[in-house]
Amino acid sequence: MRRARHNQAIGSLSELNVTPLLDLAFVLLIIFMITAPFLAESASLTIPTSKASNEAVDPSKVFTISVDKFRAVEVDGNRVEPAALEAEIRRLKGLHPEMAAIIKAHNTLPVQDLVGVMDALRSAGVAKVGVVTKPAGDGAP
Repeated sequence: MRRARHNQAIGSLSELNVTPLLDLAFVLLIIFMITAPFLAESASLTIPTSKASNEAVDPSKVFTISVDKFRAVEVDGNRVEPAALEAEIRRLKGLHPEMAAIIKAHNTLPVQDLVGVMDALRSAGVAKVGVVTKPAGDGAP
């Protein structure tokens, strides 16, 4: 009988009890979840500041300059000759000193034409300029 009990005891020892291992894994997981945010904030970073976020542009002072694929230029829906673009921007800048501009250019427009519009804005003294884009994957070529 003694041998039967001895064999039975060996048989039950051959199975590994994983409950303590799972408890340990969960405790470590919780510790890492709690300490991870503190590790991320411990980096000595100085976040840059900007006055621009406090000085939002008045929407009535934002003008849209559109350039289509045939290089036709429109300022707020009014057609303007490319040679007269800078004069038109200067006129609008005189009416609205805090003028901002948004450029909408066709995606097949040569980059040089877009840069020409940006140069006209810069020489007219418009400092706040944005270019409208679409997110990738909208089906646009």
